Amino acid sequence: MKPGDEAVVQDGAGHELFCEVEKTSRDELSLRVKKRNFVPPPPCALTLFVAIPRGKIIESIIQKSVELGVKKLAPLLTERVVTRLDESDALRKHEQWRQTAIEAMKQSGAPRLPEIEIPAPLENFLARKEKPELQIVGSLQKERRHPREVFREYQNAQSHPPTSAAAWIGPEGDFSPDELQAIISAGASPITLGSLVLRVETAAVYCLSIFNYEFNTPGEQDKRGLETKT
Repeated sequence: MKPGDEAVVQDGAGHELFCEVEKTSRDELSLRVKKRNFVPPPPCALTLFVAIPRGKIIESIIQKSVELGVKKLAPLLTERVVTRLDESDALRKHEQWRQTAIEAMKQSGAPRLPEIEIPAPLENFLARKEKPELQIVGSLQKERRHPREVFREYQNAQSHPPTSAAAWIGPEGDFSPDELQAIISAGASPITLGSLVLRVETAAVYCLSIFNYEFNTPGEQDKRGLETKT
């Protein structure tokens, strides 16, 4: 970049700074802030609990989750997960995946950087006291419902849309029966994702998309706050 060029700087917490380049050097870039915007958070904060798939598929899931406005992504180590991580591996992967999220935020222009959790066993996340108001889990079992039925049931019972929601996505081969039962016991409703068996990354995008369609109305995340010039 050269002096006079324009640049947009984001802090990952909803603030956008519209700047003009003042000077450049080999190691530094000096910017003058011309305008500040704040993008309000979406009405419903989304969390994705996803079992770690094989290879680098998790990186694609992180990228798509950033684009779909997820607030938190928790990589799960479940019974049927092929990837096995010790503590040092988990920390290394966490930092790598956080960098993937940063790159996705910069590429897509997403106003917020999601929290990427350190990979941990399923039971660690189930044991937490604070839980999303509405939870769904993709299931291949017979006892499952259409997601819209679950959403309508929640809104009829609570008389308002949820302010937080979470989706649980299993690995290749799905959650084990005991894991699925534990997730359901923790408050998640088993749903169908259609007549086909979806890949992990497709199931994740599907769930985040229907959450956004139902609870984060089109254009909601594009509303801009007050602008101040400096």
